[in-house]
Amino acid sequence: REERARMSALVTRSCATSKVGGARRATNPLCLPSVVLGSRTASLRRQHQQQKHDVRANASVFVVNTPGGGHAVIGFHLAKQLAEQNHDVTIMVPGDEGSDKMNKEPFSRFDELRSMGVKTVWGSTSDCGACASGSYDVVVDNNGKDLDTCQPVIDWAVGQGAKQFLYVSSAGIYKPSVTPPHVEGDPVKESASHVSVENYLRSASVEESIFRPQYITGDANNKDCEEWFFDRIARGRPVPIPGDGMATTNVAQVEDMAKMMTLAVENDQAHGGLFNCVGDRGVTLNGLVELAAEAAGVNMADVKIINYDPEEVGVEGKKAFPFRYTYHFFSEPRAAVAKLGMTYERTLGDALKERWAAYKASGRAEKDMSFEMDDKIISAMTEKVAA
Repeated sequence: REERARMSALVTRSCATSKVGGARRATNPLCLPSVVLGSRTASLRRQHQQQKHDVRANASVFVVNTPGGGHAVIGFHLAKQLAEQNHDVTIMVPGDEGSDKMNKEPFSRFDELRSMGVKTVWGSTSDCGACASGSYDVVVDNNGKDLDTCQPVIDWAVGQGAKQFLYVSSAGIYKPSVTPPHVEGDPVKESASHVSVENYLRSASVEESIFRPQYITGDANNKDCEEWFFDRIARGRPVPIPGDGMATTNVAQVEDMAKMMTLAVENDQAHGGLFNCVGDRGVTLNGLVELAAEAAGVNMADVKIINYDPEEVGVEGKKAFPFRYTYHFFSEPRAAVAKLGMTYERTLGDALKERWAAYKASGRAEKDMSFEMDDKIISAMTEKVAA
C-alpha cells in the first residue's frame, strides 16, 4: 500500500508538466516515473503501447495547400492517402479558383481528389473558417513560410477545437554541419521564418507535429527536380555539376512524404514530434546524374559530367544549378522510423524510371530549350583544359 501511494505521488508530479494552455507536455508519454517500480508499472506501459497504435480512422482533416511551388504536390498526395484511409478530408487552396496557377498540376488534377470524396475549396488563410464546413479534428498547414501567414491558421485551428496540427516546415533551416546527416534536434538558423512558426506552434494549445522536407520527386510535381538532369541527358548534352559532385543531398518520393504524414494523423506518437520528411538514403550530386541516366536507359559511358567552380567560370551557382552544392545537405528520417513505424518500399532509382516515362510522355524531351548558362560553363572549362 505504501509503495502504491508513493507511485501515485510521483505520477501526479510527472503529469503536472502536461501541455495545457501552451505549456510544454511531459517528456514521459505515460506520465510515469522513470524508474520501474514493480509489475504494476510494467503492466501500465504494456497497455499504453497497445493503445498508442490504435489510430482512429474517420478523422476530419483540413489541409491548407500552397497555391504554387514544390510543396503543392505534398498536399495533393496527402489528401489522396488520407481519403484512402477513410478520413474526411477538405483541401483549401489560398487564392482564387480561377487563377492561371490552377491550370497546372497538381491543381488541374483535383477531380481525382473529388472522386475520392475530398472537398476542394479556395479561400484566405486569414479566414479559414469562411470556407470551412463544420469543425476539424486535424489541421495541416502545407502553405505558410512565416508567422504572419501561419498564425491565423493556427489560431483558427485551436479556436475551432482541433486536436492536432501538422505543419510542413523545411529542412533548409538546419545549419550546415560537419557531421552530416541532419537529424531531428540539430541546430537551426534562428533567423529562418519557418523557425518562428515552429516555435509559435509549440506554444499553442494543440498537439503539434512538424515535418521538414528537402527536395521532392513524384507524380504531379510542378517544380523541376529530376527534370533538370533529364533535359540534358535526353539531348546528349554534358551535365555541369558544381563542385566535385560528391556533395550529398536527399531527394524524397512524394508518395513516401505523404505516407509519413498520414501515419502521424491522430497518432499520439506524433504529438509534439519533429520529423525529417525525407527519403531513407542520401545521394551525391554526381550520383543523381548516374541515376537519371540509368532511368533514361542511357549508358553512363555516353554521359559527360563536368564538375566546375562557379566562381572560376563566372556564373552564379544558385542560378546554374537547382541544388545546394557547397556542403552535404541531407537529412535522415530517424524520428519517423522510430516513432511512426515509417518504412520505404521503392528506391530512388526505381522512382526515377517512372518519372522518365512521364517526362517522355509529356513531350518535353523534344521541346526546344536554351542552355545558355551551360554553354558558358562548358566553354570556360574547355578553355581551362586547353590551357
